[in-house]
Amino acid sequence: MEYAIEMKGVCFSYGDSPVLEDVDLFVKKGEFLAILGPNGGGKTTLLKLILGLLVPQKGEIRLLGKTPISTRHRVGYLPQERDFNLSFPITVEELARMGRLGKVGRDGKSKAKDDEAVQEVLELVGLWDKRDWPISNLSGGQRQRAFIARALATSPEILLLDEPTSNVDPEFQTDLYQILVELNKRITIVVITHDIGVISSHVKSVACVNRHLTFHEEGQITEAMLSKAYPCPVDLVAHGIPHRVFHRHP
Repeated sequence: MEYAIEMKGVCFSYGDSPVLEDVDLFVKKGEFLAILGPNGGGKTTLLKLILGLLVPQKGEIRLLGKTPISTRHRVGYLPQERDFNLSFPITVEELARMGRLGKVGRDGKSKAKDDEAVQEVLELVGLWDKRDWPISNLSGGQRQRAFIARALATSPEILLLDEPTSNVDPEFQTDLYQILVELNKRITIVVITHDIGVISSHVKSVACVNRHLTFHEEGQITEAMLSKAYPCPVDLVAHGIPHRVFHRHP
């Protein structure tokens, strides 16, 4: 079986504070995996380890059979926190085009296929008609769409999304998951989300992360999964109470 992501016995700590312990995760090519868990449970750290932005103190990580660093150009990533100076003079199209930097020729110039890729992703997120707008002129939800377009512009084989629907209007939230389902026909997708009621009808599998990781091959999210993942009453999670009210697991 071919795996897009392999993690074996991975441990990671910030200083003396363990964040992830003995994590094993094997994500098949073509998988659509949702990662659930409380704030501070290690979900974002998990994605950064997969990308090679962090190095585990113990264990092994492989992407598409190779090291994360050597495979990074084949991965699209939407981080949870995007430190971006809104006064920076850049347009929507220029931001999306940044996702093609690893694809341009040796002369550093974009090719026709780069132009096509940028137009395709901007049309996909509904921003092609605003391609010449400065990023500073966009609403919070529109900026999120633009960053999603940048992640998709890499033409990735693996797409990692950390809470992609934050600051996005409900209409685009629905559209986004439909887009991801369509993309999943040709790429592997891993998404961190708290949209429990929405995501369960789209994903193929679920991983619950709270220092340790438990993998569930089915996409249907159950009460038992939530009870194990979240250190709070399940009904609070199921009714959409913001995840920031959850306490970190001891």
